[in-house]
Amino acid sequence: MYLCSSFIPMARGTKIVWYHGLLLYGPWGWDGDAEMTSDVVLPLWLFVLLCGVALLALLDRLFIPSVRWFIRRRVNRAIDEVSTRLRISLRPFQLTKRQVLLDRLVYDTEVIKAMQAYAEAEGMPREVAQSRVTEYAREIVPAFNAYLYFRFGYWLSKKFARLLYSVRFGFLDDRRLEDVDPESTVVFVMNHRSNMDYFLVSYLVSQQSTLSYAVGEWARVWPIQMMLRAMGAFFVRRDSGDALYRKVLERYVHMATEEGVCQAVFPEGGLSHDGLPRAPRLGLLDYMLRSYGSSSPRDIVFIPVGINYDRVLEDTNLLHRRTPGAKKRGTWYFIKVTFGFYRESLALSVPERRKRFGYAGVNFGRPISVRAFCAEHGIAFNELPRNQRFEHIATLADELMTSITHIIPILPVSLVATVFRRSQGGGMNSIEIKKRVLDLVRECQERGAPIKDSEMPRENTIMAAVEVLLYRKVLREGDGWYHCESSAAELLDFYANSIAHWTHDAVHQPSPEEQVRAAEIARALREASS
Repeated sequence: MYLCSSFIPMARGTKIVWYHGLLLYGPWGWDGDAEMTSDVVLPLWLFVLLCGVALLALLDRLFIPSVRWFIRRRVNRAIDEVSTRLRISLRPFQLTKRQVLLDRLVYDTEVIKAMQAYAEAEGMPREVAQSRVTEYAREIVPAFNAYLYFRFGYWLSKKFARLLYSVRFGFLDDRRLEDVDPESTVVFVMNHRSNMDYFLVSYLVSQQSTLSYAVGEWARVWPIQMMLRAMGAFFVRRDSGDALYRKVLERYVHMATEEGVCQAVFPEGGLSHDGLPRAPRLGLLDYMLRSYGSSSPRDIVFIPVGINYDRVLEDTNLLHRRTPGAKKRGTWYFIKVTFGFYRESLALSVPERRKRFGYAGVNFGRPISVRAFCAEHGIAFNELPRNQRFEHIATLADELMTSITHIIPILPVSLVATVFRRSQGGGMNSIEIKKRVLDLVRECQERGAPIKDSEMPRENTIMAAVEVLLYRKVLREGDGWYHCESSAAELLDFYANSIAHWTHDAVHQPSPEEQVRAAEIARALREASS
C-alpha cells in the first residue's frame, strides 16, 4: 500500500484497495467488494462526444473497410472488363497510386537539380522551393479512376455529344490505324474548335483507349477539376514563365509518354478565335520528344484528328475576345453560362435540339510515327542541341497541323456560310443556295478534300443548315429570299473559315493577343538559335 501511494497522488478521504487483481482508487468506507452498479451522471456534451467517438471507431473498424473492399472489387472488375475490350490496354502507370506518382515526380533527379538552381537564383531556402515543387506536382498529376472513367465519363461524354448534335465520324485510312502497335505511345493531336472537343473525342475513342488530356486553367474550379483529374486529365498553365513549373510539367509529360499512356493534345494551345486553325505551339511536343532516341523502347505515334461543328457553343465569346479592349470574362462566367445553356437545352425535344445545333463531325487521319520521322530525317531528338531539336520539332508540328487541317470535316453550315460570304450581301432563294453549295463541294473535291460522292449533302441537309443560321440570326428570310445580317458578318466568317483552306477565301485579322503571341514566338526562336 505504501509503494502504490508513492506513485498515485491521494486526496484526503480516499484510499487504494486491491480488488480481484486490480488496484482501485476510491473513497474511505469503500471496501472494493461492493457491487459496482451505481449510476454515473455525465454532462450531455460529454455523452454526445463519447457517442461520436464510438461511432467513428465503429466506422473505422467495420463499415469503412467493408465499403473500401466493395468499391475496390467493383473497380477491379471494371478494369478487368475494359482491359479485354480496349485495343490499347491500361498502362501500369495509370493504375499506380497517385501518391506514388507524386513522390516519383517530386524526387525526380532533374526536378531536384532544377529546384536547387531555382532556390539559389531566387535566394530562398531549399525547403521553400521544395514545397513549391510539391504544389506544382499536385496541380499537374491526375488521380485516374478507371471505374469513374468508364462508368461515368463515357456515359457523360456520350450524353453530352448526343444531347445536342448528330454525330458523324470517319477514318481516312482504317488499315493503317489498325496496324498501329498497341504497345506504342499513341497521341491524338487535334484542332481545338470548342471545349466540347473533350467529350466528343473521348466518347468516340472509348472503345479503343483511355485518353489523358492536357487541360487549361479554365477547368481548375470545383467540381470540374476533381472530375477531370479523376478521368486522367492533367492541368497545364498556358504561357507560364516559371522555369521550375515548366521543368515539373516537362518531367511529368516525359514520364507519361515513356510509360505508354495514351494522350490527347491540342497543338494550337487554345481555342480558335476566328475559326481558322492556329499555328502550332511546340512546348508539349518538345517535352514528349526531347528524350526520344534510336534506342527508345516505344514508338510514339501521332494520330491527327479533325473536328468541326455546325454550331460552336462558345462562338460569340471567342469573337468577343478578339475585340480590342474587351473585358476578359472569368471562369465562373463561362461555367454559369454553360450550365444555363444545358438547362435550357434539356427542355427541348431531340428533333428541336438537332435543328438548332446540326452536326458535329470528327475525322481520324493517317498515323505519323516518330520512329519513321527520325529515320527519314536521320536524327535522334535526344542527341540534338536545343536549336536544332526545335527546328525538327517545328517541322513535325507543321506536318501534324497540315494533316489535321486536311481532315477537318466539311459540314453543311460551313458550306452555307461560305456561299453567303461569297455573295457579298446579295440575296438568294433556296434553289440558288442548294446549287451553290453543291458547286462548292465539287470545288473542294477538285482541290483534294476527302469528300466521297456518297457523302454529298442532300437538299434537306442544306436547308437544315440554313435553319441553324436563321435561328442564330446570322441570316434573315423574307418572301422566300435569304440575306446575311450585316451585324453577324463576323459570325458568318467564323464558320466559313473552318473550311477556308479548301475554298481559299479566308478572312482573318490578327487579334491583339495573337500579335503579342507571334512576337513572343519570334523572340523564342531567336533565343534558341543564338
